[in-house]
Amino acid sequence: MTWVGGLAIYFVVWWLVLFTVLPWRATSHHELGHDIAPGHAASAPVNPHLLAKFLATTLISAALFAAGWVIFEAGWITLDSVPFLPDFRTG
Repeated sequence: MTWVGGLAIYFVVWWLVLFTVLPWRATSHHELGHDIAPGHAASAPVNPHLLAKFLATTLISAALFAAGWVIFEAGWITLDSVPFLPDFRTG
């Protein structure tokens, strides 16, 4: 895997993990019983904790990417393991 391909895969993994992490500790004004200002969504979080969520996303993505890279580089799973793909073996 090239470093550009690895970076692209890491970015996709990071983006998917971000959307699973965003709901963590999200508490809305409605849930806390606060008054909602006109024009604001009732479901908007009071304090989204975005920095902590970005850090968690980065760490989780790094662990998932590293595990996937080890599995792929060790040859435990290859593209030939996927039954509906064409045969990628050379020679």
